[in-house]
Amino acid sequence: MTEQNIKPQGFGNLGINPRLMEILEKLKYHTPTPIQLKSIPTSILGKDLVGIAQTGTGKTLAFGIPLIQRLGELGGKGLILLPTRELAAQVNESLQAIGKDLGLRTAVIIGGEPKPAQLRALNQKPHIIIATPGRLIDHLISGQLSLKDVSILVLDEADLMLDMGFAPQISDILRSVPTDRQTMLFSATMPPTIMKMVTNYMRLPVTIEVAPSGTAAENVSQEMIVIKREDRLPQLGKILEKYQGPILIFSRTKHGVKKLAAKIKSNNYPVAEIHSDRTLGQRTQALKGFKDGRYTILVATDIAARGIDVKGIELVLNFDLPDNLEDYVHRIGRTARAGKSGMAITFVSPNEMKSVRKIEQIIKKSIPLTKLAEPEPDQIERSAGRRDNNFKRRSPYRGDKKTDWRKMHREQKRYK
Repeated sequence: MTEQNIKPQGFGNLGINPRLMEILEKLKYHTPTPIQLKSIPTSILGKDLVGIAQTGTGKTLAFGIPLIQRLGELGGKGLILLPTRELAAQVNESLQAIGKDLGLRTAVIIGGEPKPAQLRALNQKPHIIIATPGRLIDHLISGQLSLKDVSILVLDEADLMLDMGFAPQISDILRSVPTDRQTMLFSATMPPTIMKMVTNYMRLPVTIEVAPSGTAAENVSQEMIVIKREDRLPQLGKILEKYQGPILIFSRTKHGVKKLAAKIKSNNYPVAEIHSDRTLGQRTQALKGFKDGRYTILVATDIAARGIDVKGIELVLNFDLPDNLEDYVHRIGRTARAGKSGMAITFVSPNEMKSVRKIEQIIKKSIPLTKLAEPEPDQIERSAGRRDNNFKRRSPYRGDKKTDWRKMHREQKRYK
């Protein structure tokens, strides 16, 4: 059989029941992603599972299909824990798309929304609770929620939940659910804290890894621009002229996000912002507007690195490096999703080369480094008066000089 005659495997041989297969066909899900292909058959059999996969690899369906099928067959309740409100809302949307024709009831228990509305959802006896750890604990402490009938537990983005300081809440939740349950844990990385959780709370889990821990998305072209902080706004202006969008820009702090969004807006670009000072409603509207094309640019802190599931993001631009360098992988994973290609550009200061090398160790590959040419004085004068001079002081986007920064660093050390 020639390679051209080999067709990708569909969902038909994974043990999915016929009714769910009809729904997947209706939703035009024809070819499973690698994590779905490997994890669905195992999870449908009721085995505990540890899935190591990047963001954007289809993890929601990887646990969502087995979860809905097994609850329909065996009863009980499902509990999905996630680190952020945005992720919770998106998972709920995906599960409802599959389960609404089956009468699936879900309750989303997250911070930033009124508790009475959540209590009404819980009183309707949902099949699946989708929650962030902090708000779920609030309901447990008040005695308004019991997890005694949870038969399937899903921990999604487990490493991020621990990074955000949710370890005590997760431990309390794990002690509140029955020991005789199925547990599925998904994470992009496997630090020792998660290995300990697996050992203490899971029963002989099957480990599935579709990409080495910390691997960057395959189809992302990456570049780092070595640039002083005071020169970043002009360079951003050049880049925004080159790319049409959707464009996702990350800044380290909420103050930085506000400042960037205001500057971009003043240059007549349709832009929205997401950070912790925004209400849940504002964040939801910003994300919705970014998805439907009302905003071509979204500026965000790392709270959005794993909470944005938007198809077709052309460019991820890191205005700052993240505090946690492993978040670099999750940031750039917002582009090049579902087999498509994308671009990731990162601004780094000359004194951040140590962090660059650490990122390269994490992703196990070198990243091209670009040093921009210094502008001529007349270029600065010519650019004055266009849009905003803060966006127009630099030479064109592609620097005309590339430097081997590692070699330069070695030479500098030799002369010290």
